[in-house]
Amino acid sequence: MATGGRPLRIWAVSDGRAGIEAQALGLAEAVARLRPAHIATRRIGWRAGLGRLPWRLIPPAARTGDPIEAPWPDIWIGAGRATLPLSTRMLTWAEGRTFVVQTQDPKAPLKRFDLVIPPEHDGLTGPNVFPILGAPNRISPEKLLIERARFAERIDPLPHPRVAVIIGGKSKAHDLPRQAALAIARRIAAGVEAAGGSILLSFTRRTPRVAREAMTAALAHLPGIIWDETGENPYFAFLAAADAILVTEDSTNLATDAAATGVPLFTIPIPGHSAKLGRFHDALRARGIARPYVGDLTGEAYEPLAETDRAARELLRRYDGSS
Repeated sequence: MATGGRPLRIWAVSDGRAGIEAQALGLAEAVARLRPAHIATRRIGWRAGLGRLPWRLIPPAARTGDPIEAPWPDIWIGAGRATLPLSTRMLTWAEGRTFVVQTQDPKAPLKRFDLVIPPEHDGLTGPNVFPILGAPNRISPEKLLIERARFAERIDPLPHPRVAVIIGGKSKAHDLPRQAALAIARRIAAGVEAAGGSILLSFTRRTPRVAREAMTAALAHLPGIIWDETGENPYFAFLAAADAILVTEDSTNLATDAAATGVPLFTIPIPGHSAKLGRFHDALRARGIARPYVGDLTGEAYEPLAETDRAARELLRRYDGSS
């Protein structure tokens, strides 16, 4: 598709939840690293609980949030279930002049998209499907350097090894009750103390309050930083400054972000089970990227995972070849 020499117009569309928006925005930013582009975020929702219905039954007029109207973008990148009532119609609305991309498995006819970028562990195949290991993210070497510098004053005095600990929590397949959280915290504390290091701890929105409080209390004696959700989020700085990273196994996004650093990565199970996530973590281990945490924080570096950049190159290849 030709743009007349002007920068690409890209919409990164989601329901605004951090982990979902990061997929659309991360892929858009990766495209913009390859070609001049203007990126606009679009956050949408649905009235009266309609978002829980199958996408075919949701009338676009019931949408809330940011405007979704012409002039349409050159590239539409949708992420998450909430975008499907719009993503599946965009080829028709834009009369084929917008290249429509969807991350994750849309569970909708693939012909409604120009390109679908699901995680490998979903097992989705098709001529317009480009699976990647994990999920698109916003990690790049440049971003890590910038974020590291922003928090250097607080992080630099901390002893090595600096251990970034990223905790997930409750989902459809997993949970993190207080006792499990305490047990995990004690294992982490033992490893950090044995190494003589410090901790960089960040929770997610899915971490139950009781788990957050229990882990904070159990780890507060260690040198380091436990982000209490006040001030700017140091999440990316924690990843950039870490000598080792621990993540819970309930999230594709958390492990994918950590794997983009090349820093030794260790995973921690929490109560629950997901066959798909199990396949994802198996793939990380098979590639020498991650290993289960057993108390030892030493590990080998590896080539940082750069699947978002690989997906962006494929997106532009197909975009340039479309009519």
